[in-house]
Amino acid sequence: MTVLPDGAKFTHLTAARLYGLWLPPIPVDLPVFVSLPRGANRVRRPEIQAFRVDPVGHRDRSAGVPVVGPEELLLSCARDLGVLDLVVLGDCLLHRGWTDLDRLTAAAARHRAGAPVLRSALAWMSRSAESPWESLLRVQHRAAGLQVVPQHVVRDAQDRFVARGDLWLPGTRMLHEYDGAGHRDRATHVRDLDRDRRLLAAGWARRAYTAREVMRCPGEIIQAAMRLLGCPFDPSMLQPWRQLLGESLFSGQPRLARYIRG
Repeated sequence: MTVLPDGAKFTHLTAARLYGLWLPPIPVDLPVFVSLPRGANRVRRPEIQAFRVDPVGHRDRSAGVPVVGPEELLLSCARDLGVLDLVVLGDCLLHRGWTDLDRLTAAAARHRAGAPVLRSALAWMSRSAESPWESLLRVQHRAAGLQVVPQHVVRDAQDRFVARGDLWLPGTRMLHEYDGAGHRDRATHVRDLDRDRRLLAAGWARRAYTAREVMRCPGEIIQAAMRLLGCPFDPSMLQPWRQLLGESLFSGQPRLARYIRG
């Protein structure tokens, strides 16, 4: 920080990395993003991208270095990222208890670049998500018009705890869940099989989806849900999800290309 003026703080995706947040796919050669106070001298270094703003929220420190607060972090990212990208970042902040929807709503009400995108993203966020792909699976269902209950607790006929599922489809006894690489080791696989047996004994079942399926097979996922609900599937139900995905870094959109020096 010796090359930066007093009062400078890390912001945008640099701050997100320092916070240890879930991240969308981002280029490895991004500059360091810095927030400067009004009136600060210009920073002329190609590896630094500086913004002059009146930051919202409180000051914070992460890993011993100055960073903007969670609300300013999201607002700064919103100038460049898509709604789906912001949902992943916001879900992580909410889940860890580092901000809340009231504070994020206040930040999104500011007359700042990115504020309209952040306002749109707030409608999709949830503090219940426990992984970025769980966030995406939830948004995929909701974008198709399906009601889902995240982190639903399943109990048996004697009111004993059976399992907690990523997403429950109300009106069914089915859980839709994300299974990542962590489910492939032997010990986790054994626990998963035991959990599946307990769900089955309680009259429940689950469908597990990988990241590849969430990205490439939305029609199969939503069709399966509609069959369970006894409702017809219309391919147009996928359009809102495809738009959210297409505008995000998860689709490979070069939204950050202007910051990368060739």
